[in-house]
Amino acid sequence: MSLVEVRGLAKEFPVRRGLLRRSAGTLKAVDGVDLEIEQGECLALVGESGSGKTTLGRCLLRLIRPTRGSITFQGRDLLALKGSNLRAARRDFQMVFQDPYGSLNPRMKIGRILSEPLEVHAIVPREQRRARVEELLDLVGLPASSADKYPHEFSGGQRQRIGIARALATEPALLVADEPVSALDVSVQGQIINLLMSLRRKLDLTLLFIAHDLGVVRRVADRVAVMYLGRIVETATNEDLFAHPQHPYTVSLLSAVPVPDPTRRSQRIVLAGELPSPVDPPSGCAFHPRCPIADDRCRTETPRLLAVGGSGTKVACHKAGEMVHKEA
Repeated sequence: MSLVEVRGLAKEFPVRRGLLRRSAGTLKAVDGVDLEIEQGECLALVGESGSGKTTLGRCLLRLIRPTRGSITFQGRDLLALKGSNLRAARRDFQMVFQDPYGSLNPRMKIGRILSEPLEVHAIVPREQRRARVEELLDLVGLPASSADKYPHEFSGGQRQRIGIARALATEPALLVADEPVSALDVSVQGQIINLLMSLRRKLDLTLLFIAHDLGVVRRVADRVAVMYLGRIVETATNEDLFAHPQHPYTVSLLSAVPVPDPTRRSQRIVLAGELPSPVDPPSGCAFHPRCPIADDRCRTETPRLLAVGGSGTKVACHKAGEMVHKEA
C-alpha cells in the first residue's frame, strides 16, 4: 500500500540577473517526477549534488509548493490543503535536516525546541510536556538533563539526535531524512544511521532517506530511486539495484563505491564533464552528454520511466541494461 504517490511533480524557480533583476530563464529543479513510497519502507533517494533531491523532499512535505503535479499522502491531495488543514496534516510528516548546526534555534533551550511541536499541534497538555520531552530525549539516547541546555553545548552528532527527536515529537507516519549524516564526522555517522534504523523498526516509520553515499544506502534502504538533473532515472529494490543496475548513470555511481575487499577492485567509470545546468538542460535524455553508450536516439528522444523485467525495476533509458557494472 502506497503512503505517498507523486505524479508529474515539477518545481521551477525563476532566474533573474542584473541590477533590474530581469528574467533570464527558468531553473528546473524537479522535472516531472513520478514516485511511490510504500507504507513502512525505507526509500533512498540518491544522486549527485544539484540533482534535485532536497527540492523533491521539501516539495513532498509542502515546505515549498510545487509548480505543477500532484502529491497524494494517506489518500489525501496534499496540494489542495491550505491553512489550518495543512497545519494539521503536517503532524503526519516531518523532516530531519542536513545541517545540525543551522537547524536548531541557538537562543532556545532544548526543552523548548522539543516542546514547540507539542504545543503547535496540541498533542499533550502543558503539564505533561516536560515528561514527553524527556521521553523523546531518551528515545534518541540523550539524558533528561539535556532539556535545560542550549544547542551550542552539544556536538554535531548530539545536535542531530535532537533534530531527530524534534521530528518524532508529533509521531509522524513519514520521516524525510535529508542527508542526515553528511555534515557529521565519519566516527559519528554510523551511530546516527543505526539510531534511525532502530527508530524505524521501533516506531514503524516510513522513511525517505536522501543521500549521495551509496555505501550508506546499501545498509539502510529497501528500495532506491536514482535522480539525475531533476528526474528519476531508475527505481529498484536495494538488492536488484546493486546487483543489476539498468541505467548507465546508476552503473557509474556504483563504480565509485569502495569495495571492502583488497583482492577485488571495481572498474571505476569516470563520467565526462559536469552535471548540466538545470536552467538549460540537454535535449532528449538529460544524461546523454556524459553517457558512454549514448546514440542519436538518446540525443533527441526523452526516455520514459518504464518497468523492465518482473522485479519492479523501472528505468528511463533507451539502452537499459546494456552497460554492465564489473568488478575485477
